[in-house]
Amino acid sequence: MIEQLQSKAGADVVGVTIGDFATTKVNGSFQLVFLIFNTITNLTTQDAQVECFRNAAAHLQPGGCFVIETFIPELRRLPRGETILPHQFNQSRFDFDEYHVATQELISYHYRNVDGAYKGHSTPFRYVWPSELDLMAKMAGIRLRERWGDWHRTPFTNESTAHVSVWEKTLQYKFGT
Repeated sequence: MIEQLQSKAGADVVGVTIGDFATTKVNGSFQLVFLIFNTITNLTTQDAQVECFRNAAAHLQPGGCFVIETFIPELRRLPRGETILPHQFNQSRFDFDEYHVATQELISYHYRNVDGAYKGHSTPFRYVWPSELDLMAKMAGIRLRERWGDWHRTPFTNESTAHVSVWEKTLQYKFGT
């Protein structure tokens, strides 16, 4: 990604820091910090997710926002006692998730038919509920400003499969208020 960035015109004015997004500190403060496409779930422990919120809040200017886009776990589709939810099955690919409900862990498996043989990989995640993210935000000193079901600002409802949540750093907001 950094090589692609550096190949673009104007890349020399974009600062690049390599590190763990939950803990890496940079100089300055920002109006926007964001994690899109389920990035928060790549932090596979609650402690790491909490630290990410603290780090994001520490880098926000007053009035700045921390935005997360992530999925809602599909536990309603999971029959009692089962752990596997398929997503796509056909001759060219199959994808499924393995849920560990007690620990909020999920392993996503992806297999592709390459020259007649299936090749695959798996990725671990820690899924997180919107209410849990709100608590992490509160612990970090930021508060929920808005939440939508998608980037088109569709209302967030019980039927939403994802959410875009916006937390704001305000001058007067402190944990416990």
